Parts: sequence; C-alpha cells; structure tokens
Amino acid sequence: MATQEAGVYSVQTPQIGIDLDEFQKSPRQSVMVVEDELDTVFLLKQILRMSGYDVLGATSGMEAILKCQDIKPDLILLDLMMPQMDGWQTYQHLREITDVPVMIISAIHNKEDVVRALRMGMDDYITKPFVNAEVVARVQAILRRSRPAKELDRMVFPIPGLVIDFSTQEVILKEHHIQLTGKEFAILAILARKAPDVVHYRSIAEAVWGKDTPQVRNRIKYLVYLLRQKLEQASGNADLIQNIDRLGYKLQARL
Repeated sequence: MATQEAGVYSVQTPQIGIDLDEFQKSPRQSVMVVEDELDTVFLLKQILRMSGYDVLGATSGMEAILKCQDIKPDLILLDLMMPQMDGWQTYQHLREITDVPVMIISAIHNKEDVVRALRMGMDDYITKPFVNAEVVARVQAILRRSRPAKELDRMVFPIPGLVIDFSTQEVILKEHHIQLTGKEFAILAILARKAPDVVHYRSIAEAVWGKDTPQVRNRIKYLVYLLRQKLEQASGNADLIQNIDRLGYKLQARL
C-alpha cells in the first residue's frame, strides 16, 4: 500500500503473517492450568514445561472454557476457589464441551470435598502446598491412563529432567535440546524404555543393527561415548548412562 507524506510517496511493506496451523502444531501433550493466582499459574506452567509438556494458563473459569474450545488440551489442572465461577461450576461447564481428564489442585484439604470431586468424575485431587515432583508424577499417571498404549510415544523422567519423544526423536535434558544422530537416538530409546534395568550389548546390537558382531559392539561403545558427552554437556552429569561391566548399559533415570 502506498501513502503520501509531504509530497513524497512511501511504500508500506505488510508484515508476514503467521501460519497458525504450523504454529500450533505440536507432537507434545498439552496441559491447561486454571488458577486465579498468577504466581501459581506461572509456577505450575514452569514445572510442566520442564517435564516436556506444552502449557497454557487461564485465570478464570470463563477463560478456561474459551481456551479449551480453541486449544483442546490433553489435561486440565483446576483450582476450586476462584471468584465469579468457582472450580465446581467450571468443571460442570467444561464437561459440556470436553471429556479430557481434570485434576484438582486446591488449598481445600477436607475429605468431604475430595470425595465430592472424585464422585463428580474428576480424575485426581492434590492439595496445596504441593511437591513439584508429585504434580508431575500424577500428571503422567493420568495421561497414561487416558491414552491407548499404542499412542504413548513419549517418556518423561523428572529425575534427571529428561524428555524423549519417540515420534519426533526430540530429546530434552534440563531444558536443553540435544541433537542426536539416528543411531544415537535408537540406543538412547532402548535404554530409556528399559530404564533403570540393564540392557545387554546383544539386545542393543540386534535391535539397532539387526546383528551382533564384534564390529557392531565396538560401534555401540563409540556411540555411547558420544551420547555421554552430549548428555554431560547439557546436564553436567557424566554418569547418566552407566556401563555395567561385560553386560551392557543402563540409563540412570526413573519415571
């Protein structure tokens, strides 16, 4: 579009638009935090982001309903004590538009409300103040129950803060994205699925190369060496992959 200023024409270049399909597309699961305290929303979002989840927040029941229709999260964390529309009312309205799991995070400790929430169909109830690791563990448990086993394509290890996405081959360690080759990722994936058990050299060789030979075992040792370097660079921990003498390797991580 051209404009005239003091007899001089200038051309305004339009800003490039955003492809919202690409912007919103993500293989990760998403969690919506519904809480009127901004500090609590921020804290829960950070905890979940560090565990590999996409997050969004809503500070009122009405905002939660509107966002839920647009974003369609995989799980909702819901506070009970909110002004105007409390958690009980918000839950009833949410159930009219979605059947995604809902976990209550509330300062209300009495057993009557816990029982009421569970009888209404809410999936879990955790009280404030909460422990970060417990929140993540409960979120993982709910999402495991709510999705078919064949769709579970990601593993999250709160300790040491490791996220492995098997569909995209994305690896995040303590918020650092780690670039791996195909074979490096294949080895890490096998160790993760078996963690914290030991995976024998032969199992790795046959799963990744389809054969177990001295040359393949040497290749495994070299790739594990490279893996350790990359993991150590991200976390400062050189022992995430432990060598079990004459047996194989194991990943020092737990769900």
